Amino acid sequence: MDSAEMWRAIRAERAWTADALQSLRPDQWRAPTLCAGWTVRELAGHLGYGPRARLGDVLVQAVRAGGGFDRMIDATARREAAKPPAELVEGLRAAVGSRRLAPSQTIRNALLDILVHAQDLAIPLGLDHPMPVHAARVAADDAWRHRFPFHARRRLHGLHLEATDVSWTAGAGAKVEGPIFALLLLLTGRYAALDLLAGPGLRRLRDS
Repeated sequence: MDSAEMWRAIRAERAWTADALQSLRPDQWRAPTLCAGWTVRELAGHLGYGPRARLGDVLVQAVRAGGGFDRMIDATARREAAKPPAELVEGLRAAVGSRRLAPSQTIRNALLDILVHAQDLAIPLGLDHPMPVHAARVAADDAWRHRFPFHARRRLHGLHLEATDVSWTAGAGAKVEGPIFALLLLLTGRYAALDLLAGPGLRRLRDS
């Protein structure tokens, strides 16, 4: 995918997520997502904040969080989550057409972020939202290539991952195969789609 195609995919995922959030009942905003410790409100806050994050605010939040990236992300999401749901939806909808990246973020990071977070919302709430396979392949490459923040190569050492719906492989060892979206969730530390995966390496994943 070239940059124009990636931006189109990001736009489509953000638009779907904004529409999905707008359709939720009040109680669903309190439902847990696949992001550990985050309800729908925190997830919505995170997604709306990223495209408008400024370096100065990010640095301030990082200092307040003690310098930890994960703590900073969590703190900003919880701060944003205090806003009313309608404002959270509007914040994400305003970002749909934006091509602005958060500080230190690349376009591939942004694509991975929205692809995975859309599933973080959709899967627990039972919403049907297929992930575009070619975009998922780009995101899977990004998650595998970079150690931080998912540490996929360390966590999945000894496994050979292979997509069955698009040309993509990574790693060496016991095979784990399945749709690229399920592998992307695995790469980013989510185990919600293990039932869609197969292969001799699956037992290790289930036991971990």
